[in-house]
Amino acid sequence: MSKRIFISADHGMAIIYFLQSDVVSTLLDAGVEVVVLTDDETKDKIAQRFARLGLTFEGLRLKQANDYAKKVNPRLQSLLIYLRRVGGSRRINTEAMDSHVWEVWGENNWKFRLGIWIPSALAILLLRNFSWARKLLVRIQNRFTPDIYSDLFDKYRPDLVIASTPGWRMDRYLLRESARRRIPNMTVIVGWDNSSSYNVPGADVQWATCWSQLQKEELVKGSDWNPEHVHVGGIPSYDGYFRKQWLMPREEYFKLHGLDPNRKLISYASSFVHFAPNFPNIEALAKLVSSDSLAGPSQLLIRLHPSHFQDKPKIFAEERQRVFDLEKKYPHVHVVQPVALGGSLGYYGGEDMDEKSSMMAYSDVVVTVYSTMLVETAVHDTPMIAATIDVPGGWNKKGKFSLSLKEIGDWPTHKRFREAKAGRVTSNEAELRDALNMYLKDRTIDSAERRKFVEDEITFTDATSGKRTAEFILKVLEKTNHKDR
Repeated sequence: MSKRIFISADHGMAIIYFLQSDVVSTLLDAGVEVVVLTDDETKDKIAQRFARLGLTFEGLRLKQANDYAKKVNPRLQSLLIYLRRVGGSRRINTEAMDSHVWEVWGENNWKFRLGIWIPSALAILLLRNFSWARKLLVRIQNRFTPDIYSDLFDKYRPDLVIASTPGWRMDRYLLRESARRRIPNMTVIVGWDNSSSYNVPGADVQWATCWSQLQKEELVKGSDWNPEHVHVGGIPSYDGYFRKQWLMPREEYFKLHGLDPNRKLISYASSFVHFAPNFPNIEALAKLVSSDSLAGPSQLLIRLHPSHFQDKPKIFAEERQRVFDLEKKYPHVHVVQPVALGGSLGYYGGEDMDEKSSMMAYSDVVVTVYSTMLVETAVHDTPMIAATIDVPGGWNKKGKFSLSLKEIGDWPTHKRFREAKAGRVTSNEAELRDALNMYLKDRTIDSAERRKFVEDEITFTDATSGKRTAEFILKVLEKTNHKDR
């Protein structure tokens, strides 16, 4: 009998990782049956798009999972989530974790701070310093293992369960169920900053595959992973970039957005919206392309962030509208928005990889904050700038916790970008203008550093990460032959 795998794809990035790469197709070619659990509302649409013999789709039952999180000891479950998020070992860079500590402090009242945050601070001290405390936290979480997926486990009897996080999201309940049944499980790391921004697993997870030795070190030192169970396989989601499979013809892409083929193209990828306004960066760029201060006639293409389309808090939608107003005000400013897949996947469905790839490939310069798109842009060998122009008070003056863009440069991935010198960091309009002009005059500047940055961060540049990752999964299946079928 063939082996069978559960794959949890609860996020658009996971859809790209598993289904728009060679991961699932390689598993199917090897005779493995794959059951993908994904967003209930879009399951049928995804199934229709990726239909293939041996591939089955089931709903991830996120409504039931959310109901359980809200109704069964919700305060304790929330506390455990918080401690997981900030309780990684101090043997790694903790800047991202520290920022979340202050976010929780800043967004709650004094009653909460005294009753929850201060006792939590004591727990964090233990978690940051002792591996036994982190392992105890994982065991404590196991008490919250609902029977949401019991019928699916009984029906399919999977040999391995794989999730796009080690239980950092709602996949924690699926992974806990697999652990309770003694079914081997695994996590894949889909995001550049995942292994440094989120730490203690939300379930007993045995195996992991990640992008690079850098991420492996974060997992091993920060979250106590067995180094022999952590595989460096690269990032399958980027194989399509190296193959240029998503690249539209330049003329077609410029026509799509009404761009002038005779003007330099500067693109801005909105990022870090949850923590700080992006509008100061965007407005500075709009003014620059509309002036005569750049090295040649230019135009600006602004890519909005998925957070700009959230209903709450309304400040994100307000910034989105301000960006659309800029588009009306300046003739050479254009706005593109990510494509929505629907359901809980929202604007992260991976429906517009051709848009992203073409934007990065055909831009003369890509500007963002410290987005993952810095790595993606480096793959395209396009000059890039991390712009950190702050608005006084950030979101704070509108009642939302905010961080200064200038002060996040020491977050693990941000620090690595700066140290790699793969792009420039600018903190005001004058610095932004000078960096733009430098690259507009010579796009080869920092090209060698960009290539080195890519090699360090994603390891493999030969478009084989999907196959490498699938081969690792197959090896784990062989090692963990836990039952006869």
